[in-house]
Amino acid sequence: MALHRRHGRPTGTPTGTPAGRPTAPPATGTPACTRPHAPTGPAEAHATDAHAAALAHALLAAERGYPVFPLTRNKLPALRSPHRGHPEVPTCRGECGRLGHGVHDASTDPLTIRRMFAAAPWATGYGLACGRPPHHLIGIDLDTKHGADGLTALRFLAEQHGFPIPPTITVLTPSGGRHLWLTGPPSPVIANSAGRLAPGIDVRGAGGYLVGPGSLTVRGHYTLAPDAPRRPAPVPNTLLALLTAPPPSARREPPPGVPPQSAAALVRFVRTSPAGQRNARLFWAACRADESGLGQELAARLTEAARHTGLSAQEARATIASAARHRQGGGKRGSP
Repeated sequence: MALHRRHGRPTGTPTGTPAGRPTAPPATGTPACTRPHAPTGPAEAHATDAHAAALAHALLAAERGYPVFPLTRNKLPALRSPHRGHPEVPTCRGECGRLGHGVHDASTDPLTIRRMFAAAPWATGYGLACGRPPHHLIGIDLDTKHGADGLTALRFLAEQHGFPIPPTITVLTPSGGRHLWLTGPPSPVIANSAGRLAPGIDVRGAGGYLVGPGSLTVRGHYTLAPDAPRRPAPVPNTLLALLTAPPPSARREPPPGVPPQSAAALVRFVRTSPAGQRNARLFWAACRADESGLGQELAARLTEAARHTGLSAQEARATIASAARHRQGGGKRGSP
C-alpha cells in the first residue's frame, strides 16, 4: 500500500493498532526525542515540522516493508560516516554497528528509524532502499531536465519491445519528473544506471535509493501522483530482461550505418500516438532521428505518420523544425 495523503497528513494506516505497536506521529507534531529545544522562529519551526513530517512518512513506509533512512534537503544521507577521515578497508557497510552508512542504514524497525532521525534533526526527507526484501524495489526515474523526456522514452521502449507499462506507485518530483516503483525478483540483481536504457531514464536498483513521498528538498516536495495505485506492480518480464542485459560496452556493436533506434520503430511510435501525446511523441522521435543523422531522411515519413494521428502537415513540420533547432542548441530547451 502506498503512502497517500489526505487533508495534509499521511493516510492509509491500519484503522486498528495492535497493542505495543509503534505508531507514526502526526505530520504536524515532533517527537520529543527529535526536538532538542523549542523552535525560536518561523524558519526553525518550518524545519521542525518538515523533520516531523519526514519521520511520519518514513515510519508509514517502514510499516509496509520498505527499508528507510533520513535524507537532507539535498537528497543525501543525513548522517555522516563514522569513518570520515579514517576510511575502512574493505569499505564498511554498517558492520561496525554504528550509524552513518547511507543506504546501508536503511531499516524497517521503527525504533531504529526514530533513532536515526533523532541523530539527524536537520533531516527533512527519507530514502527508500531499493533491491531489498520483501519488495526488491526497482525505481524507474523518468527525468525532464536538459531537454530529456523520460516518460516518452519509456513509452517508446515499451512499444518497441512489446511490454506494458503497468499502473504502479508513482511519485512526482519537484523538477517535473516522476519515479515509478516496481517490484522485482530476488535475483538477478538490478544495477543502478543513468541513461543506459534511454536518455532521461535512470534506474535505481541494489545499493540505490529513491526519495520517498512526503520528503522536502531544496527544489520542493516529493508527492504521490493523485491516481497512483496503492501497491507497486511487478516489473514486466521484457523490461526485466532489458534491465539485466549486459552493458552496451560488453555487447557487439551494431553494423555500420544502423542507427541506435530503428527508423521504422520511430515512425510507428508517432503513428500510434494517443490523443494528448501526438506533439510530444513527434518531437521526441524527430530528436532521436536527428541524433542518428536521419533527420532530413525521416522528416517526410514522420510528417505523414503525424498526419495519420490527426495533426496537420503544418503542425507536424513546425514540430519537426523545433526538434532540429532544439538539437542544434544542445538539447537544453524544453519541448514545445
